[in-house]
Amino acid sequence: MTLQGAVAKSAAGVGWRTPMVVIICGCLISMISFGPRSSLGFFLTPLSQANHWEREVFALALAIQNLLWGIGQPFAGAIADRFGAPRVLATGAVLYALGLVIMAHATTAAALTLSAGVLIGFGLSGCAFTIIVGALGKLVPPNWRSTAFGFGTAAGSFGQFLYSPLAVALMDAYSWQTALTIFAGLMLLILPLSIALSTPRSGAANISVAPAAQQSLRHALAEAFGHRSYVLLVLGFFTCGFQLAFVTVHLPSYLLDRGLSAEVGGWTLATIGLFNIVGSLVSGWLGNRMPKRYILSTIYFSRAIAIAVFILLPPSTVATLIFGAVTGLLWLSTIPPTSGLVAVMFGTRWLAMLFGFTFFSHQVGGFLGVWLGGFVFDHYGSYNPIWWLSVMFGVLSAIINLPIVEQPVGRLVPSAV
Repeated sequence: MTLQGAVAKSAAGVGWRTPMVVIICGCLISMISFGPRSSLGFFLTPLSQANHWEREVFALALAIQNLLWGIGQPFAGAIADRFGAPRVLATGAVLYALGLVIMAHATTAAALTLSAGVLIGFGLSGCAFTIIVGALGKLVPPNWRSTAFGFGTAAGSFGQFLYSPLAVALMDAYSWQTALTIFAGLMLLILPLSIALSTPRSGAANISVAPAAQQSLRHALAEAFGHRSYVLLVLGFFTCGFQLAFVTVHLPSYLLDRGLSAEVGGWTLATIGLFNIVGSLVSGWLGNRMPKRYILSTIYFSRAIAIAVFILLPPSTVATLIFGAVTGLLWLSTIPPTSGLVAVMFGTRWLAMLFGFTFFSHQVGGFLGVWLGGFVFDHYGSYNPIWWLSVMFGVLSAIINLPIVEQPVGRLVPSAV
């Protein structure tokens, strides 16, 4: 059975919003929202030099962005679960675009923090892939859910592949201010695309492990945080945020410090995005065929090995691009099994909110990865301590995910379809 046929039942009677339209629009939103954010590291050096800032100023603003993205995510997810995804996606896109415009004209640390930190952070919580995952979880059947999550994640990766070299090209041809302004305009495309992801206001899922439409928000939270496997999943996802945020923001400057060009940094992040398309799709496909906890453990351990090898090798373009390719395969491939585990354990009624809390842990890690990267470099002149901290966190998360139990939570009331 094709994907079109497999999801036909869940989208019957929705007119123009056929299953493929829903999935394609979700993928486009994921691409547009993730692209600018993944390219912000290229603005660290020119923006800091233009305003005579140390790197910690920019790093702190993006660290706040990661933290506020995480803080806002559960609330945005709860609103989307209860009232539908479109209004949340549209609000997030407007905040995101406004943040990019103000960032293009920021001349003080406070303005940078407001734009790149607060506005983009809360904007991401409303229009990033967590909201898309929640909508797709409700609009596709369980046997295609992990694959759909993989497609959505892969689309975000394509955004990174597309926007990283685009940022460098726009900065070279015009200016970094113009590049940010163009990105802001593209962000508004999310508004019409979000209409395709409308879900019933009740948020009832197509399949659930319990009569989820009757489950209250308070009960859902108590159930999740009283569940050992969910807590382990949340703790393990911290590492993903730490590693990804540090690499996204600081890798371009790290490569410049080691004598490589800005173009190498641009193509390395683009390579990460390109190969993550493959990694995300494979991860989503494997999530329907093998235990998701094993997929996560393998990803985190492999990341630790890749980082250790990269920083021990002498700097070269070839080694950097190979690192980008390997890292890309492991980049956002954690999202399909992580979101899939949340859906397996608790159903999809509160999927966006519960995955939002998981993502909050991810963003706490992102906050520390970005901020500590700038802090350590300014005080010690090297990123090496953070690289090795990333290696240690990778090993710990590989261990933490192994005891997770991949079963629906036990509930007193039988499942409702």
